[in-house]
Amino acid sequence: MKTKRPLYPVEIVLHPDWWNAHEGITFDRDFFFHPKKRVEEEAHMEKALYERWGKFGLGSKADIERPEVGAVHLAAGFMLSEMLGCPVRYLENSAPQVIPAGIEDLDISPEAAFASTVYRDFVALLDSLKRRYGSLSGDVNWGGILNIALDLRGEKLFMDFYDQPEKVRTFFHTIASVLDRFTRDLARETGTTSISVNRITRFFDEPILLHSECTHTMISEDIYEEFLLAFDRKWSTERRPFGIHYCGADPHRYAKIFAKLPHLDFLDLGWGGDIAELRRYLPHTFFSIRLSPVEIVQMQPEEIESLVVRLAAASAVPELTGFCCINLDHTVSDEQVAAIYTAAEGLRQHAALSPE
Repeated sequence: MKTKRPLYPVEIVLHPDWWNAHEGITFDRDFFFHPKKRVEEEAHMEKALYERWGKFGLGSKADIERPEVGAVHLAAGFMLSEMLGCPVRYLENSAPQVIPAGIEDLDISPEAAFASTVYRDFVALLDSLKRRYGSLSGDVNWGGILNIALDLRGEKLFMDFYDQPEKVRTFFHTIASVLDRFTRDLARETGTTSISVNRITRFFDEPILLHSECTHTMISEDIYEEFLLAFDRKWSTERRPFGIHYCGADPHRYAKIFAKLPHLDFLDLGWGGDIAELRRYLPHTFFSIRLSPVEIVQMQPEEIESLVVRLAAASAVPELTGFCCINLDHTVSDEQVAAIYTAAEGLRQHAALSPE
């Protein structure tokens, strides 16, 4: 797989309360769907990042209007759940909150999803931006099959695995069909699908399809293998480069099963995961290693740097290792963020001096 990425790429995503407290940005519905505000606020974010951490490559000082179709500087996976029927509450200083729909019937309609108000508003946004700028960029956090299934059905889904497995399979196939259509359509418009899932994907020449599996920490490996592995296997063949976003603390639980996929080009793995165990089973997979935003704000910069170095050693392959920290809140200091980037730069320098 070709790549332009540096050794040890790093990305951070600041929590909406950071943006609200430090930059006065509010995350009402217009932030996501009003064309003028969409462009203005992305430019605002780029400038704020540059002013604080521009020397590390964050943001842009150029006053360029980017027709970003989604919030590429937020962790905000809500739109597909809303398309499929979940109410969504838009908040001033947080990502949109998905309200579980609590559906009783697992028979959902792809046609209804693409006829929903939120999807029509999204298409209107794309049309407006394209008319003005001639092209589109960015993407939308599209979530994942189990994530969305739980948004729709709630905790009853765990009993459904045993009580009505065939209906669950059909339910998952329908959700997957919506995700597949949405991401294919989006890729045709902007060229990418998953920068909004993990910004490190922007360093790859070939756009990665990154499937969010946040809720897989709630199920057993057997359930994954029986009900969900087939979707990852299919996408890992048909939609390469393919990746999995697993932000839970136990990604190593799935190491042996993930190794069964025809290809796993990218793994976004949660803090607390056994990186060495994952590397043993996935020697050719790029690891985006997550740092805990809760822990980072409690650490001194030198402690952060030491942590990054330890995690890099566990991953063992510089060319297949990066770091991210998502949802750093308003209490994080500029120095704590800088420490993550400083550590990565030190690792790059060490790698450059090491004999091949």
